[in-house]
Amino acid sequence: MAVTMYSTPTCGFCRMAKSYFQKNNIPFKEYNVATNSEKAQEMVRKSGQMGVPVIDVNGKIIVGFDRAAIDQALKK
Repeated sequence: MAVTMYSTPTCGFCRMAKSYFQKNNIPFKEYNVATNSEKAQEMVRKSGQMGVPVIDVNGKIIVGFDRAAIDQALKK
């Protein structure tokens, strides 16, 4: 199971997503796209989006904190 989250420190939905992963013991990698331009470019390449969070669950791209979509992606 590979979960990657592209986020910024000021993003409320990013904090909600991080909290959700921690509460549910879901391991994830987080990249701060405000300071890491390489990961910011990777995020845009994967999602076509500039907004955060962008969450990658085993290659399924979820834009925003969509709990239902995250749960669905984690079940596969």
